[in-house]
Amino acid sequence: MNKYELVYVIDAALEDEARKAVIDRFNGMIEQNGGKVTKVDEWGKRRLAYPINYKTEGYYLLVNFESEATLPREIERNMQIAENVLRYLIVKVEDKRSNVKPRPVRTAPEAAEAPAAEAEAPAEAEAPEAPADAE
Repeated sequence: MNKYELVYVIDAALEDEARKAVIDRFNGMIEQNGGKVTKVDEWGKRRLAYPINYKTEGYYLLVNFESEATLPREIERNMQIAENVLRYLIVKVEDKRSNVKPRPVRTAPEAAEAPAAEAEAPAEAEAPEAPADAE
């Protein structure tokens, strides 16, 4: 099963009951098709970056879910049909595995010694260079 994030914007003019029905419809669609909703984060009513169908506000939602690879296309198809959904985006979440080791955190005694060591290093680097022979 793959992990996905679904962000969608619902018309802010909807009543609470109608908005809840839209949310339940898409969450139910995920469950009915063998998926699992792991988290629903309601961001609430926000101003849109630009007007969509002459509307300036929308109700934003973020849904994290797990499903087979065919389900996101079905959700997108239904979101295109839904009149109350202004915009949507489904993204597959990749597990990041990094080969980079984290840097050790300096403690107070080490932090005091580090500037002294850095001050000595430039003095050694300023040693006079041997003049180049002109040919």
